[in-house]
Amino acid sequence: MYKLLFRLIKHRWLDRSDTLRAIPDDMAERLAQRVAASEARHTGEIRLCVEAALPSSYIWRSGRNGVPSALVRERALGWFGRLGVWDTEHNNGVLIYLLLGEHAIEIVADRALTRRVDHEQWQAMVDRLGSRLFKGAFEDGLTEALEEVSALLVAHFPLDAEALRPNELNNAVVRA
Repeated sequence: MYKLLFRLIKHRWLDRSDTLRAIPDDMAERLAQRVAASEARHTGEIRLCVEAALPSSYIWRSGRNGVPSALVRERALGWFGRLGVWDTEHNNGVLIYLLLGEHAIEIVADRALTRRVDHEQWQAMVDRLGSRLFKGAFEDGLTEALEEVSALLVAHFPLDAEALRPNELNNAVVRA
């Protein structure tokens, strides 16, 4: 029971100000520019979302043994839907989600990309990103993840040189 209370307090203690400290405005702007540069090379859409803590309802559902990865995944899927990443023309949007309170990372890809990239490849990407982020190298870790996702999108959904490519989603980093 103490673990559950500790986790609940930790997640209530963390807020958007913690996210803004981890991803300050200048870093968020550089990351948004990297997203735009990436999207100029493929037809996919990429969103970055960094959240300080889970809502209390998630913590209560997690129980005493900690927040299972399934709940972090569920939260990332919620952001995926809320940000409209699932609703791109080619169904190849990707969300890179970071939960500071749990040192957890999720990458959620839309159906066109998940048909082409296997789970192990996504998991390896998450593991590499996790090691960087655990050390506090948020910009390096998110940049590396962005580059890896971009490489997949370029390989599977390259931009036709003559095609006009509208920007379907905002490139700004979501900091919640």
